[in-house]
Amino acid sequence: MESEDTQAGEERPQGEAPGGPPGGGVPAGGGLSAAVNHIMANKIDGALWMTRVFTVLSTVFFIFPVLGGSPYSFYQRALISNGITSALRLHQRLPNFQMNRVFFQQMLLEDSCHYLFYSIILLTSYPITLALVPVFLFALLHATRFTLALLDQIGPTSIQILRNLITKLQAQNSSVLRFIACSEIFLMPVAIFMIFT
Repeated sequence: MESEDTQAGEERPQGEAPGGPPGGGVPAGGGLSAAVNHIMANKIDGALWMTRVFTVLSTVFFIFPVLGGSPYSFYQRALISNGITSALRLHQRLPNFQMNRVFFQQMLLEDSCHYLFYSIILLTSYPITLALVPVFLFALLHATRFTLALLDQIGPTSIQILRNLITKLQAQNSSVLRFIACSEIFLMPVAIFMIFT
């Protein structure tokens, strides 16, 4: 399965590093206010980043309920934030809504639409940990690029441990995508089994 950012056809100008500023250079550290300005200048990308980080945190709190409360509420929060992320991605890909067959055909071909339906369908079901695996991993993978851009805004050597973790995660990108595909394949028989029980 292809990643959403790859599929989105986002082309960077030549010389621009992923997650970096134009020209491939690293800006002099602007501090936290520069990161906030970057989020305000890229509102949709900032909202996508926030929903993806919230998805990751909700999934972690569902699996490890250290905050107390109902794990089911964290399951629902993870799926709701994934649904919001998918709706925003769908809006980016198809910004002008039209009430015709061609638009709906194009919409149904988008992975974002599939994940929106995925979130809506699983939202009302009994919590399935396996259902959160692709949601969690996609959110984690896609949040890394904007996180690096924010770190570049804060300063070229800011939070080096987080930069190293992101670099290691990006190095394993294809393995993670394969794991996501396998988890989606294994989820299908579970979903069919749940229909009959």
